[in-house]
Amino acid sequence: MASTPERRVKNSVVAILKQHGAYHFFPTTFGLGRSGVPDVIICHYGRFVAIECKAGKGTTTALQKRELQRISDAGGVSVVINETNIDVVRDILSSIKEEANETHRQDRAAAPTP
Repeated sequence: MASTPERRVKNSVVAILKQHGAYHFFPTTFGLGRSGVPDVIICHYGRFVAIECKAGKGTTTALQKRELQRISDAGGVSVVINETNIDVVRDILSSIKEEANETHRQDRAAAPTP
């Protein structure tokens, strides 16, 4: 099967997710789900992340924009990724990890000493 430009973006995203040990999946609706759901759903250190992958100058549809906004409104992270901004995925995952580590450090510092 030929690799499309969008498939290459998705493969690059998956490689980064695997490097960071992030749980992820590609939702498929098969007519049962809601249209516009992002391509990749991720949970990393308890944070919800959604990625819509595009190639070249591809743009999101109105339904995709709506879903990405709903995720952001609910406190999740949503982003559109293409070949030019793939490093944003690394930045997001690293930021989430650092935030989790800082919370852990603060929790340990606040814990009473036996």
